[in-house]
Amino acid sequence: MPEFHEVVIVGTGFAGLGQALALRRAGVGDVVLLEKAESGVGGTWRDNTYPGCACDIPSHMYSLSSDLNPDWSRSYSPQPEIHDYLERLADRHDLRRLVRFATEMTGATWDEESRTWTVHTTRGEYRCRFLVSGVGALHLPSTPSLPGAERFRGETFHSARWRHDVDLRGKRVAVVGTGASAIQFVPQIAPVAAGVTLFQRTPAWVLPKGDHPIGPLRKKIFERVPGIQRAYRAAVYAALESRAIGFMSRPELLRPAEWLARKHIEHAISDPALVEKLTPRYSLGCKRVLVSNDYYPALARPTVDVVSSGIAEVTETGVVDHDGVEHPADVIVYGTGFHVTDAFDGLEVTGRDGRTLRETWRAHGMQTHHGITVTDFPNLFFLLGPNTGLGHNSVVFMIECQARYVAQAITAVHDAGCSGLDVRSAVQTRSNAGVQHRLRTGIWTRGGCTSWYLDSAGVNRTIWPGFTVRYWAETRRFRPEDYEFFGRASDLGVPTTVTARSSNGSREPVPLAR
Repeated sequence: MPEFHEVVIVGTGFAGLGQALALRRAGVGDVVLLEKAESGVGGTWRDNTYPGCACDIPSHMYSLSSDLNPDWSRSYSPQPEIHDYLERLADRHDLRRLVRFATEMTGATWDEESRTWTVHTTRGEYRCRFLVSGVGALHLPSTPSLPGAERFRGETFHSARWRHDVDLRGKRVAVVGTGASAIQFVPQIAPVAAGVTLFQRTPAWVLPKGDHPIGPLRKKIFERVPGIQRAYRAAVYAALESRAIGFMSRPELLRPAEWLARKHIEHAISDPALVEKLTPRYSLGCKRVLVSNDYYPALARPTVDVVSSGIAEVTETGVVDHDGVEHPADVIVYGTGFHVTDAFDGLEVTGRDGRTLRETWRAHGMQTHHGITVTDFPNLFFLLGPNTGLGHNSVVFMIECQARYVAQAITAVHDAGCSGLDVRSAVQTRSNAGVQHRLRTGIWTRGGCTSWYLDSAGVNRTIWPGFTVRYWAETRRFRPEDYEFFGRASDLGVPTTVTARSSNGSREPVPLAR
């Protein structure tokens, strides 16, 4: 018999751990987390270990509001510290005992008769009333299909699967891609490699990074007076949030930032031809805005070459550009990002009437309500789902909004004595239309670029348009009227638990009568 739980959460990054804590606060106790890794929580911050990996959002906005970290060593925290924070979070709240490691979800099927989900994994099946996807968008590396790549005799790997056993010292390294990962690892490998050839399709806007060590005095103050740290965090949030004005409707406000980015290039690079290659021809914010202090100095090194003519093919010993020049290489590193708008294509998630999520989204685009629920997929919730990514602030803030909303939705089902809920089609249509309407005026649509924010039809299915405070307002209170509640809890054919109010008003998990 498949193992049954009230709630199954997929993933143990910020989303999965945050959701488990939100459910615990709501009194939902029968929860299990599925993790594909053999051991260790942390999601993308466990998996991405490339040299120089760090957050590009200020550290003090990159933690759960319920569990602030006063010990960040820098204003922009490096990957090992973020991973360590998530590991300590799991230990502090005794979440590790809820995790089923080495258990990767391969699909899920809704059963209308029992009103439960069957979750298919690499280690058998689980059944649950509520299924929460906390896998995020940055976990499936995207590697381009380059002609002749299979012929290459050297080592190849993606930055998200960094081969630490491959020594790059004295090697000729070809780097494909110039996104958020590449601008962090290229400065780390350039000083040790014999040469680096960076294949750039489109230059990115790169701003100076206000990174600096955080001294022991500030750490001690934040630890002893948490209110001061919360005030500091609020100030950082407000500063980041203000950038949404330019992204949404006032692109002229971004011109000073573009001027600063151009000066950032010119300050580090004296070669006019290289400056020309690295200067974007689209508006700042159309693609993800990056921050770095050492990227441009690394590109100015005599052993680094930037190729912008594109890749024609890969040979046994190197990479040929579209000008016909072959660039010798011993190692190829792909810094080409992740599958985002097609992240669920590899999963067979089947909802009502045999409809699969892949077919539904291919036919109509990735449409959701608040990026969390999808019509005809009852009791299924997404964290960091479509159109809830950010280009200006911390996604951890969005995760907390969503985790609270999901906990309220599950509690509402319990309080109503029902077996489930499904978002109304008209509500989803209205919600999605509102998001797409606001996106039409944003820099992501009008900025003159093509980015990974867009799906194959050119529609932005990734970014939340505007202020995160608006998202907080829209999700802070679950609206039962937006959903169709169905069934009776007593009709469920499986043992489970619900939350009930005790005499003092608190919620506690209690057995649900079969």
